[in-house]
Amino acid sequence: MIARILATAITEGHIARRNRWVLIAVLLMVVFSLVLSAAGSAPTGALGADRLSVVVASLTSLSVYLVPLVALLMAFDAIAGEVERGTLPLLLTYPVARWEVLAGKLLAHTVILIFSIVAGFGTAAAVTIVADPAAVSGLGSLWRLTWTSILLGATFLGIGYALSALARRASAAAGLAIGLWLGLVVLYDLGLLAAVVADGGGTFTTRIFPAALLANPADAFRLFNLTASQATSAASGIGGAATVIPQWQSLSSLLVWPLLALALATLAFRKFEP
Repeated sequence: MIARILATAITEGHIARRNRWVLIAVLLMVVFSLVLSAAGSAPTGALGADRLSVVVASLTSLSVYLVPLVALLMAFDAIAGEVERGTLPLLLTYPVARWEVLAGKLLAHTVILIFSIVAGFGTAAAVTIVADPAAVSGLGSLWRLTWTSILLGATFLGIGYALSALARRASAAAGLAIGLWLGLVVLYDLGLLAAVVADGGGTFTTRIFPAALLANPADAFRLFNLTASQATSAASGIGGAATVIPQWQSLSSLLVWPLLALALATLAFRKFEP
């Protein structure tokens, strides 16, 4: 079993390298991390937090937008793309379970995400610590952001595999992936904010709103990191809910979502007929 998963992961890694996904993911994370670390370190004096913790607050906003996007772009053709290339029917003739195929793909893509996240955040941390050696006290916040970003990426990888199996064509899967990203990461929060304003502090705001935030993996990620961060006051908008939602609830959502996404992908792939 392990040998089959590793063989699939190695093959998928070679495909990602040929498609330049490794290079693209690393460059995106490094460039945007450096930009946000430079912009986010300015208000440290007013917040009373170390410089790296404030940079982590800025990197949280980067992760919630960029990590899901990169994950979906890597995963959208994981199944549909192989169907169009004619390799999936051949692969399924071998004695390998479908969940093992997905596990191998997930392993390869997660390694790429880990490499890009560590490269981006590590570069930003190194620059920040060189500029202010006292910022080393914020390494705990950076570590927390790193492993939660990996969980967030794994969640959207699983969702991307499910979309790829359902769409059957790479072009359709790409459209679904971008639409899902816009819906969950961008439009979801805007819709919640509009509902809160219209509700005026009623039942939706006090009961439904917190549950709706926890139901979205991107919001659960943001809430957990903002709750644990020394620089929570740097957040605005929907991030203010971090002060009223218990940290264990957002952490639970973060831990459950990767498993749920992989289960959905496995179910979709099991029903898939090439």
